[in-house]
Amino acid sequence: MNKIKVSIIGATGYVGAELVRGLSSHPVFEPLHLVSRTFAGQAYSGIYPVFRGVCDIECSDMSPEEVASDSDLVITALPHGVSSQTVPVLLEAGVKVIDHSGDFRYKDLATYEKSYKLTHPHPELLSEAVYGLPEFYRDELKGARLVANPGCYPTCSLIALAPFLKSGLIDKNSIIIDATSGVSGAGRKADLDYAFCETDESFKPYGVVGHRHTTEISEQCSLLSGGMPGDIKVTFTPHLAPFKRGMLATVYCRPSAEFADVSAEKLHDIYDDYYKNETFVRVLPGKTMPDVKAVNGSNFIEVNAAYDADTGTVKLFSAQDNLGKGAALQAIQAANIMFGLDETTGLKTMVRGI
Repeated sequence: MNKIKVSIIGATGYVGAELVRGLSSHPVFEPLHLVSRTFAGQAYSGIYPVFRGVCDIECSDMSPEEVASDSDLVITALPHGVSSQTVPVLLEAGVKVIDHSGDFRYKDLATYEKSYKLTHPHPELLSEAVYGLPEFYRDELKGARLVANPGCYPTCSLIALAPFLKSGLIDKNSIIIDATSGVSGAGRKADLDYAFCETDESFKPYGVVGHRHTTEISEQCSLLSGGMPGDIKVTFTPHLAPFKRGMLATVYCRPSAEFADVSAEKLHDIYDDYYKNETFVRVLPGKTMPDVKAVNGSNFIEVNAAYDADTGTVKLFSAQDNLGKGAALQAIQAANIMFGLDETTGLKTMVRGI
């Protein structure tokens, strides 16, 4: 099979590095252009020495038009507000795009502009963009030319919630999400808050009101439950933990009237049935709870559930790698579908040891 040429704009951040890792071992996709304004002219393996002999491509500061000219797919790992101006140029040049910013994740323009405090320059693309969560939008991804890769917190939360939302088994107004991310979720930047001595042995909430991923989760919950954007509003609190990569979500909700016979066993059976054909969603047995260490470096996400009969509370748990299933490796999963490949290609055996 001929190689599919994939370029990355914003290649030297942590998501970019994870994309390079995934693409470098992929049997069909091949990294072509690695675009970085900061590190232009430097070999990728000079920036990340782990790639010596694996990816020695020289980073460049190419224009979007130049990148698109000989690429089959361009993956953008750019800040919000920058992607919304770059992606339309790539599409105009005729290349498929997967974008990692929040600029194309929303169907409701007003929600995006309120959440990101920006005026979207190309709102017409919101209706076309496919939300890149394969477990929910697989058919839409086939042949898509613009995919909005989901946020890490939304992926972790939605995978946990979807089977119950789609079946009307939980009270839509009762959803509370506490989620924790490793430090790499903040990106690759020199910021005192994320320096080693500041984060080591620290564990704290942040963005406790108005975090951007709250509205993204809420909109997707609304759509997955068969409603319109804005129908559901979740309570979401993110936390920062002192590990490099990984994400854990704990979701609290109430069973709906239709789920009066709720039990831990039935919650588990619902997960088992809903995700029985999903390679990258691992439903854990019995009382085994998700652990970020078990999914580190992979595209897998693990889920389980419990029921607290004393308070009538359903507890849903999920763990993923925030750079893997939460970002770059999920983008590769979506890209596999976009180009007609088996979606597990290059990903199924990508795991770490200890």
